Amino acid sequence: MVFVLLLLVVLISLLTLNRQTPVGAEAGEQVARQILAEFGPSARVVIVAGPTVPDVAFADAARKTLMSADASVLEQVNGSPADARQALSRAVDAGTPIDAIAATGDTARWTIYDRFTEVGHDKCRSPQTYYWPTFARLDNLLSVANQTAIYAIIAIGMTMVIITGGIDLSVGSLVALASVAAAILIRDVGSGTQSNVWGVGLAFLGAIGVCGLAGLFNGFMITRFQVPPFITTLAMMMMAKGLALRLSAGESISQVPATFRWIGGGTIMGIPNPVILMFVLYVLAHLVMSQSVFGRYVYAVGGNAEASRLSGVAVNRIRLAVYTICGALAGLGGIIQSSKLGTGDPKLGLMYELDVIAAVVVGGTSLMGGEGRIFGTLIGAFIIAVIKNGMNLMNIDSYDQQVVLGAVVMLAVLIDTLKRGQR
Repeated sequence: MVFVLLLLVVLISLLTLNRQTPVGAEAGEQVARQILAEFGPSARVVIVAGPTVPDVAFADAARKTLMSADASVLEQVNGSPADARQALSRAVDAGTPIDAIAATGDTARWTIYDRFTEVGHDKCRSPQTYYWPTFARLDNLLSVANQTAIYAIIAIGMTMVIITGGIDLSVGSLVALASVAAAILIRDVGSGTQSNVWGVGLAFLGAIGVCGLAGLFNGFMITRFQVPPFITTLAMMMMAKGLALRLSAGESISQVPATFRWIGGGTIMGIPNPVILMFVLYVLAHLVMSQSVFGRYVYAVGGNAEASRLSGVAVNRIRLAVYTICGALAGLGGIIQSSKLGTGDPKLGLMYELDVIAAVVVGGTSLMGGEGRIFGTLIGAFIIAVIKNGMNLMNIDSYDQQVVLGAVVMLAVLIDTLKRGQR
């Protein structure tokens, strides 16, 4: 599976090879150094950038680099062409010659510069372009990992459930329930927008606990009354979604503090928190499934439940445990998604269960139970994410994307079926 993922990365990188223009602080420093190399520390510069966050970073970095070399920044603009025209007018009226204009890739294409005989478009200096795959840009790779994290985290529990021979269709609705539960706990039990980090943390734990109890209920119905997992979790999917809508009156809940956004929207050393959490959970899950007695029992139950029971394995307890874990991890996924949006939303989680099951199946876990690897699921989640991202970058129609993703899942199931037939 690793080879397949690497092959996809190489293929999509080749298909998305394009001319790239640096943006942000890196681009600002590059242009400033270019101007200093050409005009020296006596350079007199006007900085022209747009109002976006990367453009503001560009302008600030260019100004800092120029001024650290004792160059003169006559004007700095972060706005529209009209704003730039006014700034250039002020600089020209001041009578100080303009040696260069530090511009972004976009603002360098503006036509306002030729309106001033003292300036001219030939004085524009913009970031040097280069060829690089759009897919392989660091910001895109981090975005792919960040978007994958929620599905991948939920897929840990789904992997355990499927290895035991079960299925859980309720995870998408539990995402919505966790989102609403956390927001309601903060709003009604905590201090709303004034809640501190401890209040937010307890609300998150409470929401995860609610979803864990829903998973425990699934396991109880399956083990105690022998209700098929498909029917049990389908019923829970409907109940959890209805409960989320009822508790929130069908509306988003936004009375949450700024700290609510940290787990889903924060970063550590430039890496999104959900990505870090995802890798930590996968390492722990791998150790549990490969090194612990519980992990061996999970595989045993999926391989042959009756033989496991005769060998002294508490089959029902194992099933209860995996459904509880799956529910709790779905709740955690809901917390992360809700934190990203900064609101409790009962409409979250739509069709998540299909994406999660697809990641598990593509990762090599057999729907018949007894086989599967935790890290295989992680790779499967990234395979799905890479294919989705690649198709988006290549502007493939969303309807065609569904056909491709369905074919990928079908191929994964076919390969598993053929492998089983050869034994």
